[in-house]
Amino acid sequence: MNTEGLLAQRIVNVKSSAIRELLKHSKMPNVISLAGGIPSDALFDFEGLSIATHQAIAEQPKSAFQYGLTEGSPVLRQRICTLCAERGIRAQPEEVMVTAGSQQALDLVMRAIVNPGDVFVVERPTYLAALQTLELAEATVMSVSSDSDGMVVEELAELLKTQRIKGVYVVPNFGNPSGLTLSASRRELLVKLAVEHNFLIIEDDPYGELRFTDQRNATLHQVSQQLLGHTDNVIYTSTFSKILAPGLRLGWAILPPVLLHKVAIIKQAADLHASALSQSIVECYLGLDRLPAQIDKIRAAYQRKGEILAELVTRELGDAISFDMPKGGMFLWARFRQPFNATEWLNTTLENGVVFVPGEYFFSDNPDRSTFRLSFATATEQQMQEAVARLRRSL
Repeated sequence: MNTEGLLAQRIVNVKSSAIRELLKHSKMPNVISLAGGIPSDALFDFEGLSIATHQAIAEQPKSAFQYGLTEGSPVLRQRICTLCAERGIRAQPEEVMVTAGSQQALDLVMRAIVNPGDVFVVERPTYLAALQTLELAEATVMSVSSDSDGMVVEELAELLKTQRIKGVYVVPNFGNPSGLTLSASRRELLVKLAVEHNFLIIEDDPYGELRFTDQRNATLHQVSQQLLGHTDNVIYTSTFSKILAPGLRLGWAILPPVLLHKVAIIKQAADLHASALSQSIVECYLGLDRLPAQIDKIRAAYQRKGEILAELVTRELGDAISFDMPKGGMFLWARFRQPFNATEWLNTTLENGVVFVPGEYFFSDNPDRSTFRLSFATATEQQMQEAVARLRRSL
């Protein structure tokens, strides 16, 4: 039986995540991984999670083990609003959709708003899984460049003179993979363009709390509210994966009420609702008021790890590559100073026992094959020292 011939056309040419494939190599003996954007489990608040889990099961077992509302637990949605208020976002619980990680939020939103052929604009480079969701939604993806101030929104403005678009996907804070941060002036320009040209902004913010300074960047959601008096053109997504634990698989989206209702219908068909047990655990954890201290701990650790990796790369590989030091997040985005294929180089580094993510996978078009992403979140200082030494030998 030719089962391949029975596949839907939208899935035939969709590629699996290169990062997920590379993670298989990271499990091989003696291989050090600088590939996956995986939070360090050494930083998980196991004590707090244990208390919250016991509390969820002991005090609200019916909620933890029963079906729940598609939009999410009312108490959790209220606590998410409180969390978002600390980020400068004013939202009501009825605007919040709890999802199975922010990845599901992206998928649900794309399915709700994208017709086949609709144009979505991303930056070069951009988050690989966002490209997958756009491809599955059968969007036409266009891109604009990025520089040290993030997405070049001025380039988008030029594109809009001749091209109608449905939306823009952007990671404004310490983006994956670039580590770049969108400047304040470009944030303002982007939200103004969205209203002027009637398109949606999907603001993906998994890393915003992982900043290395005390300066908090205003979200696009906040900028839109302050400049325009509304947030009709901004969809905000975030997650507990990077600040609490990814295994809980909980994220959220803040949506205009009409769109939230449509997204809820799609989610009903997908999984009814996010894990009730995970929601109860996070709800109880937030009630313990341990998250602020937990985030401070993660920020300090990642800043130190990022500085160590940057120092090692500069010392051992600085004659061959360059990079911009990120102001937060989990990644160093590097580029060879001379034409060089990082994907081909990966074959050599794997032989020497170290894996990274070649940059070409993060481009929707015109990939820069001389780029690559290094993650400093998971590896220990000793592992980073050895990994960079192996990269040097691989050159």
